[in-house]
Amino acid sequence: MSEVIQTYVLLLLLGGMVFFPAVVAPAIFSSLDIKTSGVVLRKLFPNYYLFIIVMSLIAGFLGEMISVVTASCIFIFVTTVFVRQILMPKINKWRDEELEGNPDSAIKFSRSHRLTVILNLFQMALIIYSIGSDFKLT
Repeated sequence: MSEVIQTYVLLLLLGGMVFFPAVVAPAIFSSLDIKTSGVVLRKLFPNYYLFIIVMSLIAGFLGEMISVVTASCIFIFVTTVFVRQILMPKINKWRDEELEGNPDSAIKFSRSHRLTVILNLFQMALIIYSIGSDFKLT
């Protein structure tokens, strides 16, 4: 029974992870000027990552102790904590320095932002794989 609930939690997590970059961020960028968009997104991203942290932790506890799904949840949890607590403050600093004209910071911002996007896509792929592995043909 807990694996079924785990699947629903993962579906909710995936939905949130798709909704934010596909709907929320573009709506902000199309509705606000670039500076205000940046301020708003800096307020939202910590909450976005906190959502991923909490949901992956819940999903991890709902699964079997030793399983690919639980390992995926732990990976998502750990990498998101790293992004939120360590990488995101650096990204914000590098972005500010880039806007002040620092080309080295522009490169650091670009690379680290790309890393977070790739990591986020990989996390989504892990969730899709995990959800798919719960459905067995009998």
